[in-house]
Amino acid sequence: MPPSAKTSSFPTIQEVWEQYRPDLLKVEAQIQKNLSSEVPLINQVAQYILNSGGKRIRPLLMILSSRVCPAPGGDHVLLAAAIEFIHTATLLHDDVIDEGSLRRGKKTVRTLWGNHASILVGDYLYASAVAQGLSLNSQDVNLGLQKACSQMIEGEMVQHTHNSDLGILESDYLRIIQHKTASLMAASCHLGAIVSNGSPDQKEALYQFGRNLGIAFQVADDTLDYIAQKQRLGKTLGADLREGKVTLPLIHLLRNCSEEERKEVTHTFGLSDPTEKEFDRVLDLMHRHGSIDYAFSVARCYIEKAKDFLSPFEPSVHKTALHVVADYVASRDH
Repeated sequence: MPPSAKTSSFPTIQEVWEQYRPDLLKVEAQIQKNLSSEVPLINQVAQYILNSGGKRIRPLLMILSSRVCPAPGGDHVLLAAAIEFIHTATLLHDDVIDEGSLRRGKKTVRTLWGNHASILVGDYLYASAVAQGLSLNSQDVNLGLQKACSQMIEGEMVQHTHNSDLGILESDYLRIIQHKTASLMAASCHLGAIVSNGSPDQKEALYQFGRNLGIAFQVADDTLDYIAQKQRLGKTLGADLREGKVTLPLIHLLRNCSEEERKEVTHTFGLSDPTEKEFDRVLDLMHRHGSIDYAFSVARCYIEKAKDFLSPFEPSVHKTALHVVADYVASRDH
């Protein structure tokens, strides 16, 4: 059952999670139901990554987007599970590409089972998600999933061409994350509207809400990579720097630091494994030049843009929850 209509606001993201837990539990049950491979290792590996502490932010966005529309049905549960499968597949593939050893504080699949298993299970989850979408016999759903998957792959390829590129422009960086991260969040919100018979304007508004929210989410995530507590972030701090990823804090720093400081940062960036002292020096320069604050300000701007797209919707408990989720994205610490 949805939250009571008498509830007018949620003071915290935790209360949103609790209010919508019944729907989220249905999504979890659907996820487990869909893990039905005849190959035990596929199920074992998929269970490991799916149960490793993900926030389920995309299923929550789909639930809320379906509820804010006029005729919420039950198809959002199946689609939310499909979206989570797609997201999890990208994590498995990303860890292979980035040679990641930790995710959410646990060893990555590639570390435990190898790159081969990580790629193949990711492919299996993609195929399963497509099958779930096709089962709804909706061209709009199929096109929504296809668009998101295509954009994520395009974003990954554009990022690959800019790997270790200290000359990357902020506009290029934003284009990458719009494709890699925001496209799936946009699809989560858009598909929620589709299965709940939202009007064309509502579908577009929720798509744009998810798109801007997704950009803010990734900007905040990239910034937390430099400043979050390691235990809460669940991965090594400065991983992006070590992997040759040039994200917004570094782009801003290079744009505003002195030539001497730029040479120092470039040297550190070129090291295969910079020391903690060298990493702290880069972080000190980021604070000195306001790069961390700037990146968070950009995230907050996208959050405000996202919330503006909700203005056509009538006041409701679900609209309020979408606002709370948006604010959480810009204020989270991991």
